[in-house]
Amino acid sequence: MQESELDYRPSPTTAQGLRAWIISDGKAGHLAITTGVAEAMGLSYKVIPVAPRGLRRIFAPWAPVTPAKRPGAAASPFRPPWPDFVFAAGRTTIPYLRAIHWAAFGQTFTVAFQDPRIGARTADLIWAPMHDKLRGENVINTVTAPHSFSEDKLSALAASQPPQIAALKRPRIAVLIGGPSAAYAFTPADGARFERLLASAARLGASFMMTGSRRTPPEFMARAEAAIATAPHVISRSSGENLYPHFLASADVFLVTADSVNLSGEAAATGKPIHIFHPSGGKAKFERFHSALMALGSTRNAPDVFSSLERWTYNPVQAASTVAAEILRRWEDNKARMAAK
Repeated sequence: MQESELDYRPSPTTAQGLRAWIISDGKAGHLAITTGVAEAMGLSYKVIPVAPRGLRRIFAPWAPVTPAKRPGAAASPFRPPWPDFVFAAGRTTIPYLRAIHWAAFGQTFTVAFQDPRIGARTADLIWAPMHDKLRGENVINTVTAPHSFSEDKLSALAASQPPQIAALKRPRIAVLIGGPSAAYAFTPADGARFERLLASAARLGASFMMTGSRRTPPEFMARAEAAIATAPHVISRSSGENLYPHFLASADVFLVTADSVNLSGEAAATGKPIHIFHPSGGKAKFERFHSALMALGSTRNAPDVFSSLERWTYNPVQAASTVAAEILRRWEDNKARMAAK
């Protein structure tokens, strides 16, 4: 994958003439956070992949950068002219961000997304989700993670529905399924509960847009598919076209498993009601997240069965625009402080 393939240029109406590097560990979730904020800021950006090996990978974020990739080295992708911003997410990206932070001190504003684990001096600014409880003078927090599903993007997706989605009758329920984790088990009993819940929605005349993840147990997915087999439905599978963005834009109601804060957070960008299904298990930080999202009016706990499809509205939760505005404010403050020295 060539770096140039990942260059992004905003439209002339949003570009502010500012540039960013995004240091990427290749994880889609991390890239969604960083690119979502960069696009909300109107930045031109380049995604630069990194893949430390051996001990440097094992001991990240504490390990140093290899000599060949040190900022300013002849073979390094991190060479002047320095960009206005550098973003990084994920522990293996932090050594590079930290090295640039000191090599380009005062010229580049560095932002670490998620807890860098090695202290606040790693970057000029750190974003962390509120449920992680990381706090500090240079830390900003939001309930949901930033992502690229802006209101404009969702409107554009809604206006260009694939025919199989456009043919679905309303109400349309987007069913977003995660999978087992350190916090949630997804037991056979959970699968049976989820099947009953979906079957009750099907009896109410709903149509369905369903997608799982790499973590979704096949037995759990099979039960979910069986529950909606006789109802109008579209299933997005890993081997086919990714319909997930269209599901977000086209749904009237969401049913989301509690294990994935990203799925819940992206659904909350729509302003549409979200029912949360809780598999067996749970941890305190997930409880904090779901309590905070519920307090915003976005979510409610799913019932045992649907007797009606409860609907409500709330202000769409757009963390990317909130974080983008705060980064720009802090960047301006930092420039003013540097100029005064």
